[in-house]
Amino acid sequence: MPTESPAPADTPRTPPAPATPVPAPPPERAAHPDPGPGPTLREPAAPAPGAPAPAAPRGYRAVFAVTEFRAVFAAHLLSLLGVVVSELALTVLVYDLTGSPLLSALTFALGLLPYMIGGTLFAGVADRYPARRVLVVCDLLCAACVAVMLVPATPVAGLLALRCLVAAIAPVFTGTRMAALTDILGEGDLYVLGRSLLRIVSQSAMLIGFGAGGVLLTVLSPRGAITVTVVTFLCSAALLRFGTRDRPARSVTGDGGGTLLKESLSGARLVLGDRRIRALMLLFWLPAMFVVAPEALAAPYADAIGASPAALGLLLCAMAVGHIGAELFVGSALSPRNRSRIVLPVAAAGLLPLLVYVVRPGLPLALAALALAGAGAAYVIGLDQWFVDAVPPELRGRAMTLLTAGLMTVQGLGMGLAGLAAEFFPVHQVVAGSGIIGTVSTLLLVAEVRRTAPGRMSDTEGRDRADRHMTSR
Repeated sequence: MPTESPAPADTPRTPPAPATPVPAPPPERAAHPDPGPGPTLREPAAPAPGAPAPAAPRGYRAVFAVTEFRAVFAAHLLSLLGVVVSELALTVLVYDLTGSPLLSALTFALGLLPYMIGGTLFAGVADRYPARRVLVVCDLLCAACVAVMLVPATPVAGLLALRCLVAAIAPVFTGTRMAALTDILGEGDLYVLGRSLLRIVSQSAMLIGFGAGGVLLTVLSPRGAITVTVVTFLCSAALLRFGTRDRPARSVTGDGGGTLLKESLSGARLVLGDRRIRALMLLFWLPAMFVVAPEALAAPYADAIGASPAALGLLLCAMAVGHIGAELFVGSALSPRNRSRIVLPVAAAGLLPLLVYVVRPGLPLALAALALAGAGAAYVIGLDQWFVDAVPPELRGRAMTLLTAGLMTVQGLGMGLAGLAAEFFPVHQVVAGSGIIGTVSTLLLVAEVRRTAPGRMSDTEGRDRADRHMTSR
């Protein structure tokens, strides 16, 4: 499943009649959801006369004060760890059955390839049906797919097909959950910090999950380790079903399943046709496409500098460690205004540390460069707020599904292009070249993001954008 959020997404449903989306609670009241069928937080007791009012939680603590977010967070953690373990176990299982390194590697690649297909063709699900139902159904479908993998009679082709199906479901799940967070946390700072926490978990799970999977495979068979994933998906479904409120769908535009594909494609056209949204989406995608080069080429680079297998592990972990540390600092130490201010400068400079590879650095300098490159990804905290502000509510699920699908696709493309370039040029030159080309491309994109900032577009562009949004209502 995905790097950013491998778990499945919310499950939409069609209400009997067009419904007005329930407005998200304002950020300052996000810790006290409106009463409903789901869990709510108890209102704090009034302080005694003369006693100082208790300080409201701030930062990441304020996000965890929201009951529904805790359920979403736990579900994300469970399913993500399960997915990482299953990816490792399935790769080992395919190799055991076939003895083919190609098919074993293909098992990993198939976790990325279906993302754009699923995210483009099924994006309409995220807005057309209630989010909770979408999320739960996606979890159950993934659990069913993984359960079939456990059947000894399932052929290798069947295992790979099921892997593709799970990967196609992933962007729908992730996009729906991202959109649902605006209902749970509001559209302000709590949403931004909630997204940040889910990203941190995703990065941490990649570090912990592969280690846990390796330990499990020492005591369990590959199919035994895959069983863990079935359990985590079912637990995630239960947490989302009973830990979150049932809210109506954001939009009801179709009259049957036959229009879902048309709705998904029209949503993609509306999203990508908006100049501001398109520029912001590309700012998520473009740096991510180039920053994966050193990770994709970590093994040949370690061999080129004579590093040990343990050093290879450090090269693969350094970027994630830098990302986690920077995101925690930016999310907890900077105000929303300052997080917004650093978006464009940090995005523009984020790939510059890769230029160190021009001198073919040894292990210490390479690790420092990778950690700094990972830290550069912290600009997305402020970018999250810009994106949710730019996308109209009725398009939010489709926009975020497309964002997730594109992000995973460009990372896979970036890895493939880096590997292809390394067939013709030394590895250190390929990584440095990725930093140069990526920085120039990002600078051009930063200029476009500045031009499309609210208040800078011409009146005609603003009217056209408003007209496009009205057509989707």
